Amino acid sequence: MGSTHDVFNQSSPLVDYNAYAGDTALREAVLRHHGGNANDALHAHGAVTGSAELIEWGFLANEFKPRFDSHDRQGRRIDRVTYHDAYHKLMKLGLEAGLHASPWVSAGPGAHVARAGLYYLQAQVESGHGCPLTMTFASVPTLKLTAAIADEWLPKVLAFAYDPRNVPHTEKQAVTIGMGMTEKQGGSDVRSNTTRAVATHARGPGECYELSGHKWFTSAPMCDAFLVLAQADGGLSCFLVPRWRPDGCKNPIQVQRLKDKMGNVSNASAEVELHGALGWMVGEEGRGVRSIIEMVAMTRFDCMIGSSAGQRQAVAQAVNHARERLAFGKALIDQPLMRNVLADLQLEVEGSLAMTMRMAEALDNSQHGSDGGHDALLLRLGLPAGKYWICKRTPCHAYEAMECLGGNGISNDFITSRLYRDAPINAIWEGSGNVQALDILRALQKSPDVLHAWLDELALTHGASAELDRAVAALKDSLSDSGDAEYGARVLIERLALTMQASLLLRADCSVVADAFIASRLQGHGDRNYGTLPGGLDIGEILDRADPLVA
Repeated sequence: MGSTHDVFNQSSPLVDYNAYAGDTALREAVLRHHGGNANDALHAHGAVTGSAELIEWGFLANEFKPRFDSHDRQGRRIDRVTYHDAYHKLMKLGLEAGLHASPWVSAGPGAHVARAGLYYLQAQVESGHGCPLTMTFASVPTLKLTAAIADEWLPKVLAFAYDPRNVPHTEKQAVTIGMGMTEKQGGSDVRSNTTRAVATHARGPGECYELSGHKWFTSAPMCDAFLVLAQADGGLSCFLVPRWRPDGCKNPIQVQRLKDKMGNVSNASAEVELHGALGWMVGEEGRGVRSIIEMVAMTRFDCMIGSSAGQRQAVAQAVNHARERLAFGKALIDQPLMRNVLADLQLEVEGSLAMTMRMAEALDNSQHGSDGGHDALLLRLGLPAGKYWICKRTPCHAYEAMECLGGNGISNDFITSRLYRDAPINAIWEGSGNVQALDILRALQKSPDVLHAWLDELALTHGASAELDRAVAALKDSLSDSGDAEYGARVLIERLALTMQASLLLRADCSVVADAFIASRLQGHGDRNYGTLPGGLDIGEILDRADPLVA
């Protein structure tokens, strides 16, 4: 009499699968962009990140949020943030896999592509721990600007290891790097920063300063050091500020509180005050923005990877559910309207991943390839355009996938609710949408060559699609419009992104995906919901590519 019902017609959890082997689009992109040497490593990482154990780590890291203790039990100031062990396990996995360093340690063709693939797999498990991985990765070009700092810090930054102990960096063989740029009054307008830096002795690169002021957002406050912007006598400058002084005493970086965020909750974001904290100047005095700009470019690239990964996980969950869930006499995945929705969601992933991996190849080429000049110019537009468009598309994408699961989708027992809460973060961090659009305008005004490189890239598929050719022509017309460029900057950046995605998919040799993307994205894309694909498309092949269990 105690049993009320049998549980049936519930989909099985998506666990213990190979997230790489089951991702056709990713496998093709890795090979297409010269990352094939990492195929075995990606297969291995795909098996790990698709395991039930790793997926549980992601849930635990978000259920048990970071805890801040300003003082110890005896009243000593410690500014310590404590994380759940699952967070540390995810960090260890990422650092040992080289997500923070591999392209710098083993540079060459396909290095950034391979790293992007690994990051893409791990970000599908849990996104919050990716923040310190990204900041550590992105700090390397900036740290290299000053030889004395690079010599001391880079060997530990580039180590494939994780040491979470709350001890001075001098006692560690591996460290992580954070950053503190924004302040209450300025946000993205970092030139309005009020934090002051005063030289303790000599001035200039590599010299020691005392920093006093505040930072409104400092992510991952248990990193071993932070790249910080502050006003020196010569103007806004960049400094490396460690959590410990050289004598082993605590550097006075005082956490005021942790942000209570809607998403990204496994990662602590802190408000901090600097009370004469010691920092060492990185790059030239007064050139702080220039010093940190490459770090910002790299973090924006990782926003592209992370948001693309969120889209992929959302589709995988939706397809897994639709394959097993019956409604009105047949599986959801066999019902025409649901097939339209799922295929449309997968097309978004295809476009996001295509653009992300092309930018990964551009990073490789700009550093080591024979076509580095072209690709360096391509990155100048590709990173802000990709960051804007992919991150902007992800929140609605996450919601639509969540709806595919019905009531289960909004339950915190399912990963879809977390994907939805996390989705807006990348769109805001590292420069919100307007910041990216204005950055595009600055690049176009400062160097016409960046536009020539972009149009040269699009020209590779000229004649392959009449619809794309018309869209490229419309893009060129908008670029020649002498109207208010700033007012229409978002329209411009969307056209840049969509035409590039379509062109890249045409070059990917999957005509089914390319044709469907062009048919659905290059006409009326601004006023359509997911699930409004036109007729006549090969939905079956697109859904096979979406299914994480179809290798």
